[in-house]
Amino acid sequence: MKRTVLTDGSGRWFDRSKAEAFEESTEWNGSNHISLATGSQWEHQTLWRTAGGRWIVESTSQWQGSRDTRVEVTNEQAARWLSVNEYDEAHEACAVEYAALEVA
Repeated sequence: MKRTVLTDGSGRWFDRSKAEAFEESTEWNGSNHISLATGSQWEHQTLWRTAGGRWIVESTSQWQGSRDTRVEVTNEQAARWLSVNEYDEAHEACAVEYAALEVA
């Protein structure tokens, strides 16, 4: 088990070894790989789908002194993240799940 604590102060955590990771997509600008999630070459994000179905955005930075963050996001925010990062199939599944939750 790889327990990863959220940084929202709630004390909640998720098991990274049982979660599915969606890595950010990047675009080459001729000099650097730029994150589609953040628009930066220095700041990065990974979206996690926990075994319990929650979505977590993990933000990391290469800037000295910065701290990694992990926060839970809604299905709608996860769908937007997946779309920006060009995860078509995952985006559709997330969007369908979100729409089903809205109807229920």
